[in-house]
Amino acid sequence: MDLTVYLAGQIHDDWREDVKKKAKERNLPISFVGPQTNHDRSDNVGESILGEQPGKVYKDDAASDINNFRTQVLLQKSDAVIALFGEKYKQWNTAMDASAAMAMNKPTIIVRPESLIHPLKELSNKANVTVETVDQALEVLSYIYE
Repeated sequence: MDLTVYLAGQIHDDWREDVKKKAKERNLPISFVGPQTNHDRSDNVGESILGEQPGKVYKDDAASDINNFRTQVLLQKSDAVIALFGEKYKQWNTAMDASAAMAMNKPTIIVRPESLIHPLKELSNKANVTVETVDQALEVLSYIYE
């Protein structure tokens, strides 16, 4: 049985590649999807498709419409979600993706460091599983195959 897992989280480093590598090392039959990780493409997709917008608000709004469309399609096609919260970057998109996944009844694993227990307490309470490391999240997925 193959799974598709949506990797929600910041796009400023290569944590997704680390997850994919570790899943492959464990021989897990998982395909991964996630948000657009090319930051410039994500920010400019609205104008790329719809043409130049009359201001920054409209540019962001056009990009958001298309990014939200993409996210919704990929979340709906996913079997599970890993939402990674770190300490270095703002995590608004991660929280939004995790909340959307939970609203769709997608099994959700939240990865967050101990320092974020309090600010993420409500979200963690709604998730299926909360862990502190990506390795622990992969162990949860591995358990499906036992």
